[in-house]
Amino acid sequence: MGWVAGLAVAMAMVSAGAAQSTRDDGHGRKWKPLPTLAHVVVTVTKGFDGKPMPHAAVVFHATLNGRDDGNLEVKTNQEGKATIDVIEVGSDVTLQVIANGFSTYAQNVKIDEPTKLFEVKLLRPREQVSVYENNLGKASELKPGIQEPPRPVIPAVKVGPTGYALPQDTPATNESSPSSQVTPTSQPGSPQ
Repeated sequence: MGWVAGLAVAMAMVSAGAAQSTRDDGHGRKWKPLPTLAHVVVTVTKGFDGKPMPHAAVVFHATLNGRDDGNLEVKTNQEGKATIDVIEVGSDVTLQVIANGFSTYAQNVKIDEPTKLFEVKLLRPREQVSVYENNLGKASELKPGIQEPPRPVIPAVKVGPTGYALPQDTPATNESSPSSQVTPTSQPGSPQ
């Protein structure tokens, strides 16, 4: 008779445990299903010839219900495609594409489907928009690359046979200036 009561208690514990597993993981923690993730593919091409743009940086800045999910950066492959599978469906994403020699592309998009495809055509830099002058479609006057003035070249230091630096040649100065006229001074112990 005692074993029947023990069996009834064990069955009650098993049925209560089975009912409880739908709400938590058995360790007192709540269990919630994984969010639905979207498969996002961004294809980047050059705007002037349509060729794929390899090694362009594609930046995703995702937010969901006011919660910032951070920045994610992916480089494009040889076909100009960047693929990411960690953005939740329903997220608002700022999509940004950056490449050397091209204008930065940015767009705000809503990821509302499990699969999202984007086409981005990068353009060369254009003139800045101005209220005073019509620059629409006008190419930039600055060329791609670093826009710095050339720096003067510093001559290499000449080293003598003893291993010490030799005096540098001074540039020619104007003989009429008073600073260039140096009067010799006598050194102690030298004949005058």
